[in-house]
Amino acid sequence: MSEIPFLKTPEQAAFRDHMETKVAHWLTQWDGVEAIQAGLIGLPLSKPSISHSGASTTPAAVRAAFKSFTTYSLEYGVDLQTLPVRDLGDIQMHPTDIRECHRRIQEGLQALYEQQPHLVPILIGGDHSTSCPSIQAFAARYPGKRIGILHFDAHHDVRNLEDGGPTNGTPFRGLLESGVVEGRHIVQIGIRGFMNSKAYHDYVKRHGVHIFTSRDVRRLGIDAVLDQALELAGDGTEALFVSFDVDVIDQAYAPGCPAVGTGGMNPWDALDALYRLGQLPQVQGIDFVEFDPTVDVRNLTTRMTVQFMLTFLAGLAERLRA
Repeated sequence: MSEIPFLKTPEQAAFRDHMETKVAHWLTQWDGVEAIQAGLIGLPLSKPSISHSGASTTPAAVRAAFKSFTTYSLEYGVDLQTLPVRDLGDIQMHPTDIRECHRRIQEGLQALYEQQPHLVPILIGGDHSTSCPSIQAFAARYPGKRIGILHFDAHHDVRNLEDGGPTNGTPFRGLLESGVVEGRHIVQIGIRGFMNSKAYHDYVKRHGVHIFTSRDVRRLGIDAVLDQALELAGDGTEALFVSFDVDVIDQAYAPGCPAVGTGGMNPWDALDALYRLGQLPQVQGIDFVEFDPTVDVRNLTTRMTVQFMLTFLAGLAERLRA
């Protein structure tokens, strides 16, 4: 092929500026041995979604969007290309068995954490049902100790299990009823009106879950909300996990979410929160879930989620630098 003028492989033929590093060229595949600080893991599952969803295609869409982003942020004064982060691949899902998929997520992540005990996982769903087994695996890293959860979402996600088994609406009921986490160590941020039933609101309050609505974020400001959330979730806990359902963002910015709605958080609040959370040593894991690239508009939701992920990593880089 090299003997034919201008005929190159697709990768060779693509434009590349030698003075910038794209995320696609930095966040490379893990060799299975290298000690890394953080790792991207895809959870391509959307069969448990109670509404139509192609969220199983999200990990691939996120990776495809990496070519549009550089590793440098002038806002935070950080270049991620020195941060030891790798793409670890996807957890392989069963074609039809949802509970088997959840078992594979938990078992696969637990084995990974045993091999890489200091890894900060960056999990890309998938629907929100993946958070129950992934947080169970996360909690197993701290035997005999408690974990806290910061849960960004428009929904409580505590639907009953009798009507449909484990779905994208049940992860936090599963965690509460299995005793993986105490309600007083869960803080839900961005919950919206007309998207939850009174029965489920009463359920989380009865279990001691702390709630900050989207209106609270708008009126109090994200910094004040996060101050309180960190104090509550961090009280007596060893580590914090962040579960970020992208439908917490207003529908104007997140058209690719199956459960779009008015009155959600704006992206700047999320960016500020994620950068701050990345800086904190007690935050040891995060997931991004619940958007569907197959219904997205010009990849807006996918690109926004990549920006969220990179901003969290910018905070992590600052954590390590400090």
